[in-house]
Amino acid sequence: MVECITITVPKEVAEKLKIPPDECERRLRIELALRLYEKGIATLGLALKIAKIPLWEFLDILEREKIPRHYDEEEAFHDLKMVNKIESGLKCERFDNLFENKSC
Repeated sequence: MVECITITVPKEVAEKLKIPPDECERRLRIELALRLYEKGIATLGLALKIAKIPLWEFLDILEREKIPRHYDEEEAFHDLKMVNKIESGLKCERFDNLFENKSC
């Protein structure tokens, strides 16, 4: 199993990119993540790991670049789990004073 893949961009190529040198690695990570996500090669979660940026920033870039958001069963299931977790927490907080055993 491969633990890490390193892509080497020759210095002469990196210098010719229209990216400030101090932003080069970050921008290339984001570009790779965007393209893999756009083509359906990477899920949103994998793209976030590649890009190493927060979800909100990645979603903002998708919108700016007019890349449609893929929403598959895995993401829907994750969202449903989060909704259930949030609802459970709200019920617990809302009705804490009604129950002697306050564990939810």
